[in-house]
Amino acid sequence: MKKAIFTMMLLMVAMIASAKDLKTVIFTTTPQMHCANCEARVKNNLRFVKGVKEIKTDANEQKVYVTYDAQKTNENLIQKSFEKFGYKAEKTTKEAKIPVHENEECDNM
Repeated sequence: MKKAIFTMMLLMVAMIASAKDLKTVIFTTTPQMHCANCEARVKNNLRFVKGVKEIKTDANEQKVYVTYDAQKTNENLIQKSFEKFGYKAEKTTKEAKIPVHENEECDNM
């Protein structure tokens, strides 16, 4: 009986220790994303940022949703990583309406 309780306690401690602090931040980019190639460029580069777990892009809404492990990275480091592949990122909200710049040209064709 004592072994079973001890084993359960060890499992609980292990589960708590391995729990990740996942957070999601939303960015908009400059230049704006225009097509699937733009979205792929963002995703392919952000996936190498330490702590990034999931990336969702939406060219229609001009938003990039990044889920990350807060124990390994933070919003500022993710935001700065956009500069490495030619974008500037600004934090935004899910409700924000981002105007689309119609006259910008896509460099990712």
